[in-house]
This record gives sequence, C-alpha cells and structure tokens, in this order.
Amino acid sequence: MTFDITRRTALRGLAATAAIAGLAATTGCGLAGAAEDKTITIIATESAPYQEPLNIAKELLAEEGWELKPTFVTDIVQPNIAVANGEYDANFFQHGAYLEQFAADNNLELEASFYVYSSPAGIWSDKYASLDELPDGAQIALPVDPSNNGRGLKLLAQEGLIEVDESKSVIELSQRDITANPKNFEFVEVDQQSLATTLPDVDAGFMFVRLAAEIGHTPADALAFESIEEALPYICLVAGQPGFAESEKGKALQAALQSPEVEAWFDDYIDGALETPWDRDVAADFEQWKPKG
Repeated sequence: MTFDITRRTALRGLAATAAIAGLAATTGCGLAGAAEDKTITIIATESAPYQEPLNIAKELLAEEGWELKPTFVTDIVQPNIAVANGEYDANFFQHGAYLEQFAADNNLELEASFYVYSSPAGIWSDKYASLDELPDGAQIALPVDPSNNGRGLKLLAQEGLIEVDESKSVIELSQRDITANPKNFEFVEVDQQSLATTLPDVDAGFMFVRLAAEIGHTPADALAFESIEEALPYICLVAGQPGFAESEKGKALQAALQSPEVEAWFDDYIDGALETPWDRDVAADFEQWKPKG
C-alpha cells in the first residue's frame, strides 16, 4: 500500500509528541497508561463504512509503530457501554444524535471525539415509485430508537403527507407529535439494523443510505432524501471518554481515519454518497442542533 508523505509525517509528529510526554501517565477514564502504550482498541459496527476505513487506518498506524486493534459487532448498545467501562479506548458506530441520547439515558461519560463520515437517510420502496403513490393505510417502517425515529416523519411532513409539531427538533420528533395523518399511514418501528430486511414487507421504509446500498438502492431512487443540513445531527463519529480526543491515541487515530487514503475510499463508496466533513467543528455543530433546555 502506498502512503501519503504528508500524512506519514503528521503521524510521525504525533508519535514524537507522545514520546516527549511519556514521562507522565495520562490519567482518567482508563484511556491510557504510559506513553509507550502504542495499542489503540476500538469497537465498531460490522459494516463496510466502518470496517474498511479502520483497515486502512490500521495499516497507516502500523507504519508509525501503533497497533490498532478493532473489534466488530452488530448491536448498537455494547459499544458505548464497553467504552464507558474502559474496555476499549473508543468506538466507531454511531452519529451525534444517538450518542447524546444514549449517554443521557444511561448516565454515561462519553463524548464525540471527531467526525468520520456523514450519514444521510431517505425513504425507499420496493413497491412504489413516488410518495404520492403510497395508498391509504400504507405501512411505513421507521427506526425504533428515539434519535432516529423522527427523521422519516420529518421527510413525510416536508412532502406534505403528514403534519407534525414544528416546534420539535428532528431528534425529538416521534409519532406522538403527528398532528395530521390524512392517509392513515401505519408506522412500523423496527431496530435500525433491520430496516433493510423489513423493506420488502412494508409499503415504504426509512433507511440510512449505507443500509439502502446494501440492498441495491441509491439516493437517486429514494422517494425522499435528506439534505446535508438536515442530516447534521447524524454525522458518524468516533466517541470516547472525556479527554480521548486530546490524548496521543486519539490524535493518532484521528490522523489515520481522516487520511487521504480513507477519503479516497469514501469517494468510491456508493458514488461518494457518504461525505467526509472533517473541517466541521464537532462542538459547534452539537451546540447548533442539541435541544435547548
């Protein structure tokens, strides 16, 4: 594998900084130990947009003497619990809205470390070519988790098919906030990882673009699709305990996952549908979309 010279230099700089700081152990949250600890553990979703970038990062980090040890899982609960318990340095499986909701619901000390890729979503159907064709009483699949539940409802409302409480942000929106449903749509809530397999059994379904791609759908054939700004709370990121982003492990991992090699992979995946918004300020974005009060 050919490595970018600028990226290689940046990673070496991080390694040198770690060596200078190596006389003192990094404290707090079980994130690190002595500076000679060159192993980074991460738990991630068993899916291409997570596995492939981590495989690339593993090779880049190895060039600089780091060992990246990824563990891949299919559930969306274990990764946050494992990092909060100090079993892993970081996780890579979720977007900002889910992180905020899960951490608050479970009283966990976790925070966004850095962005990796945007995760827009849309509504697809194997039976109908447009939202207008959906019949009265149509069944529409939505993700059951609160952080994603309102996204499909928001898209339907924007298309004029239902009405919702406009005072609610998309990450707070749920079926309770539907104020008008003239076509009597029935909403079927399923685990987000089951949305793609559920699609043949319903009239339409909400899915993340990567899940849609796994069953042959693209943004071009979606009945409705989120804009970049609408998907702002749903940028997929690496999360860790407080302070991980500023640690040498965190900096090295960020340099590798935000490398030109990883960017090139995303450019080729699903025709570039997953963008890499690495120039965005994570903290500022969170303040922009987080519910106030």
